Amino acid sequence: MSKDAGARNPKTKAKSAKKTKTETNPLLARWRTPFGIPPFDQIQPDHFGPAFAAALKENKAEVAAVARQEARPTFANTIAALEKSGALLERVCSVFFNLAGSNTNEALQAIERDVAPQLAAFHSEVMLNAKLFKRVDDLYARRDKLKLTDEQARVLRLHHKWMVRAGARLKVKDKARIKEINQALAGLSTQFCQNVLKDEQSWHLVLDGEKDLAGLPPALRAASARAAADMGMPGKNVITLSRSSVEPFLQFSARRDLREQAFNAWTKRGEMGGKSDNRALLAEIMSLRTELAQLLGYDSYADYSLDNTMAKSPAGVRKLLEAVWPAAVKRAGEERDALQEQARAEGGNFEIAAWDWRYYSEKERKARFDIDEAATRPYFALDSVIAAAFETASRLFKLRFKELDDVPRYHPDVRVWEVKDGRGQHVGIFMGDYFARSSKRSGAWMSSFRDQCKVPRDTRPIIVNVMNFAQGEAGEPTLLSLDDARTLFHEFGHGLHGLLSDVTYPSISGTAVTRDFVELPSQLFEHWLMTPEILKEFAVHYKTGKPMPASLAKRIEKARNFNQGFSTVEYVASALVDLELHTAGEGGKLDATAFERATLDKLGMPSEIVMRHRLPHFMHIVGGYAAGYYSYLWSEVMDADAFAAFEETGDVFDAGMAKKLKKYIYSAGNQRDPSEAYVAFRGREPEVEGMLKKRGLAG
Repeated sequence: MSKDAGARNPKTKAKSAKKTKTETNPLLARWRTPFGIPPFDQIQPDHFGPAFAAALKENKAEVAAVARQEARPTFANTIAALEKSGALLERVCSVFFNLAGSNTNEALQAIERDVAPQLAAFHSEVMLNAKLFKRVDDLYARRDKLKLTDEQARVLRLHHKWMVRAGARLKVKDKARIKEINQALAGLSTQFCQNVLKDEQSWHLVLDGEKDLAGLPPALRAASARAAADMGMPGKNVITLSRSSVEPFLQFSARRDLREQAFNAWTKRGEMGGKSDNRALLAEIMSLRTELAQLLGYDSYADYSLDNTMAKSPAGVRKLLEAVWPAAVKRAGEERDALQEQARAEGGNFEIAAWDWRYYSEKERKARFDIDEAATRPYFALDSVIAAAFETASRLFKLRFKELDDVPRYHPDVRVWEVKDGRGQHVGIFMGDYFARSSKRSGAWMSSFRDQCKVPRDTRPIIVNVMNFAQGEAGEPTLLSLDDARTLFHEFGHGLHGLLSDVTYPSISGTAVTRDFVELPSQLFEHWLMTPEILKEFAVHYKTGKPMPASLAKRIEKARNFNQGFSTVEYVASALVDLELHTAGEGGKLDATAFERATLDKLGMPSEIVMRHRLPHFMHIVGGYAAGYYSYLWSEVMDADAFAAFEETGDVFDAGMAKKLKKYIYSAGNQRDPSEAYVAFRGREPEVEGMLKKRGLAG
């Protein structure tokens, strides 16, 4: 899920012509680095084109060899052979897309626009290969007679399902159109995401003097000064559209006019006009998705997308979202009334607007719970939160982390650890890339440079967490908000899902599960951050070394559900708009802004709240979460229920529960149906009441 770069040098190319490709291209050569970490210092942008060409050629030959066999299909000569293929292409892709997301530049972006359709075309060729499908279909028909292991049977079922869903049973003409659509979608989706990054990079708000800085805490003042200096404006302060910059500004700035400017720019990414405007792109994407779904025999793209999830159908998603929506809107209304009182008490003769909510919410939290972010940040230094995440993993799963200094890394900010198990055996490599920069897309995510598997050989994972925290001043630690700390724990939960994977076949490794199950390990891991055992040891003041006072911890716990109406409304609104968009099938007629507004009006969206991700910059839905943004709430039902299983034992680190959690969730990959995996861990289906209670919406 990520990506990096430089410029082509024709002189170098000519000079290198006498050498073999593997000698001159580090992506194609054997990596003699520690732990097989990519040799980032050797990789240049102009290596990727030849590497992709060579890797695609190799993988095409491997697939063709499997498809044209005359021998009767067996699991070994067909499914296992497919699983063993594509190692070189996977290696090139993992390096490129990680760099393209976390350390990109114009050269990498140009390559991405070129290669994304090529990769989509190749994927279609494989999935729609008639000879290959005949072999897979033959095996599937005989699956009960093949004496397969449970894992092999699962992998066979998945390969068959993937090919059928891709259109393997369609007529030749329809297959050709499917291929065209997939190529076009890959190109459009890439451009969509690059446009969002372009808008984020092109806008900034200059703060000139103390009047413009009113209300901003020291940490934000320092971060904005550093941003200004990086832009060649020393002595000024700058707010950018990085979430780590704009959200705290909206939370603390006493300048209502500036909050409005920043909020409007933030929410209008992708619809600012010009070449980076995404509205026409989204219309084209939706038109193609609708056509694709219909070719494959589905009523809508939502039906197609959800057929391969735990939810199964749009009706299943609506049932969950609509159960939560009324309570969330009611709670948000109560919260708005309290904020309105705050504003009027200060003499504000205006109705609360979207750019006011975070500002007055911070004031209301301070008034009700005697908590403000400035008081909590000193207890959440980045290094302490990382250590807390590692300690949690150690207590649950007996893991050990040793930081490595002399290893390749793709940016100076990246930190690297070797991970070992309780017996001292190598588990994998973990990388952390924590700070915001203009070359990195916004948000936070987990990805991998290498996934765990046992074929064609035992392979240990290289996992990376990427975030966008505002870096502390020189010589000072980076202090996190409580939300930042939760984000770190969340992404590390994904990281553990990749690190602890213990499967045979690459296609089911780690996080390769349904998207409404993949958030369970990450959201569940968040729960341990605020446990007394972790807080007592790691929530210590960065200057004094003293632990967080018990009184402050209690106030934080009391404030746990504060502003949950707002956060639930902005999230559920996004999920419902996503679902309706992919159900409606408006296609090329889509006016994204009008559709969004009409859908929200129908829902009764509070005017003071804007959906968390508006359609023109909703990168989740042009990526792997189309009709799937609901997944976070679906997984939240499971994570609340799963953590309750630990609480019921009287020990949140209960060894027996941790062993089951590792076996059935964190290490299992996609070895079994996710519903079955959860029941195997919990002993029953998840209950929704825990999630409602967690959000303060029960009763």
